[in-house]
Amino acid sequence: MKTRRDFIKLSALGSAAVLTTSCLTSEEKNEKLIVNSKKTRKPIVISTWNHGIKANEVSWQILSKGGSSLDAVEAGVKVTESDPNNSSVGLGGLPDRDGIVTLDACIMNHENNCGSVAFLQDFENPISVARKVMEETQHVLLVGEGAKQFALEQGFEETNLLTEESKLQWEKWKEKSNYQPVINSENHDTIGLLALDETGNLSGACTTSGMAYKLHGRVGDSPIIGAGLFVDNEVGAACATGMGEAVIRIAGSAIVVELMRNGMSPNEACKEAVNRVVKKHKNLTNLQVGFIALNKFGEAGAYSVYEGFNYAIQTTTQKEMIDAKYYKKW
Repeated sequence: MKTRRDFIKLSALGSAAVLTTSCLTSEEKNEKLIVNSKKTRKPIVISTWNHGIKANEVSWQILSKGGSSLDAVEAGVKVTESDPNNSSVGLGGLPDRDGIVTLDACIMNHENNCGSVAFLQDFENPISVARKVMEETQHVLLVGEGAKQFALEQGFEETNLLTEESKLQWEKWKEKSNYQPVINSENHDTIGLLALDETGNLSGACTTSGMAYKLHGRVGDSPIIGAGLFVDNEVGAACATGMGEAVIRIAGSAIVVELMRNGMSPNEACKEAVNRVVKKHKNLTNLQVGFIALNKFGEAGAYSVYEGFNYAIQTTTQKEMIDAKYYKKW
């Protein structure tokens, strides 16, 4: 039987525990929640669209051997960048209206270090140039001729990105074009890839050749941290695809991560971000936007404005394409 003395002692210990918890910083509370709340599924990699399957396979080769999420996301998207048959990313990407292929990319690690390049020409793997910006400079974003000069200084070799097939498509487009780029379910325009490694660290990468036949000089959301990609190792990561202008207007990927911080699942957060896109745009004609998200526990999700968006996922027990839920049909 507990005595009054025992009760007082237990009450004092309980009060001390409450006081200790109340004195924790918000960061410490988040970490405590993450560690104690549920079992984490790791490693895991997810990426946008059908080309994500091959990208994931390369990322998985790194993750399954205990490699870092940063190395995994870079290696994964390089597969798509170097595929001449992919007309929306890297080599073989469809050009702008002047027939010039310009590339955008960004990368971000678990320590919130990030690097990006925009309006980059003549380099097959802009994601690797973006990583060099992150690791070798004090900057986040380099653009145009400055980005090109930096890439050359870092030893990257120039490549003709306009393949014969892309050139033929551009010449055919010029015959009747009114210079109005169209975004739809077939114009994928991006690969975004998110990974959680064995150590519990998140990283993300996003790379694109942008809208086909865009105005020369146009840059979308893909190289913009907080729009095309955002990573917060306490919470999760997100990236976007589709019409970049619409994503930029709501700081899309950062919003998804903050919604997860406030308790939403990846699916719920992506859906709410899409709802914000819908509310901010009176005309949704051809306005496709999709988000994917991965939280600290290894839970994944996605949502898009229109049907047709899908994402690839790979874990120790799962390897498949998943059709995202959507706001409306085409």
